[in-house]
Amino acid sequence: MVESTIHATQAVVTLDVPIQGIVWGSIITVNMWAKSIGTGVVFLAAFLWFRHNKEDMPNLKWAMPIIAFIALNVFLFFTLIDLHQPYRMIHIFTHPHWTSSITVGAWLASIFLVLVSILMFIGVGEKFPGVPFKGCLLTKFGRKNSFLYEKIFPFLVFLAIPVTTYTAIIMAQSAARELWQAPTEVMQMMWAALMAGSAALIFISGSWSKEARKDLALILAISTFFSFAMYMSEYFFSFKSSEAEAVLEFVHVGGSYSIQFWIGLTLGFIIPFFIAVGNMKSDNQTLLKFAALFALIGLFLVKDVWLKIPQLLPLS
Repeated sequence: MVESTIHATQAVVTLDVPIQGIVWGSIITVNMWAKSIGTGVVFLAAFLWFRHNKEDMPNLKWAMPIIAFIALNVFLFFTLIDLHQPYRMIHIFTHPHWTSSITVGAWLASIFLVLVSILMFIGVGEKFPGVPFKGCLLTKFGRKNSFLYEKIFPFLVFLAIPVTTYTAIIMAQSAARELWQAPTEVMQMMWAALMAGSAALIFISGSWSKEARKDLALILAISTFFSFAMYMSEYFFSFKSSEAEAVLEFVHVGGSYSIQFWIGLTLGFIIPFFIAVGNMKSDNQTLLKFAALFALIGLFLVKDVWLKIPQLLPLS
């Protein structure tokens, strides 16, 4: 913003100057990456409880909400520090404008976090009735109200859908960012949630049944395959839009983000896909955990590139 005063008339002339370069940087990448983990573990828990007995996954009831709670707080924290004036976020709750995607998303994410917190205290209260939670009022509440877990969980699964996808609507509203089209971004974020959720749960699946781990490997394989297919579709068929083609020059051979993009795709999508497919036949927990780790790292790298490159194209 540039301002100048004409002394003869005391008029203030204001000129909007576009910010050149990357405005949404790696902070927003962490935001979306953590959100994918926090919502993804909820999706996967619902799927696994539908497919298997809860006894096959003894630690899922308390570990899933802990993972979601940590990831969602990382998501909200990095959202807050990205704001130029973080205290204004209070206005979203005191003076909400429901036509704003940001306002709706903030309310949904906050409600989602409250429900996850309740499930966390219920699960932890049942599993660890003593130290270090002895005397904690919230944990006592959880132990006395364990019946609420199954009543709240369906609402949590329902809320996970808009919470994980509303960022795609915000990105699609950005002017002159052809690559951030809402339909593709929504699907990318849904696949990212399934990919990150399955990867996160793989690390706690050591005591689970082989069938449950095979289902995790299956979801990881499916999500990496379709995520890779979506990125490749836009990579190779962007010629219909001259702006998208110009943006993708940053990841084409020799582009400034080419190395990071292809490392991310190879590390996070191709390698985990083949490991997960192989693990469906032979239950190798060590290899599967490597696949999960690679998937989380690669997902972050690719999301970072996909977020930044449209901002590198001059708007005029």
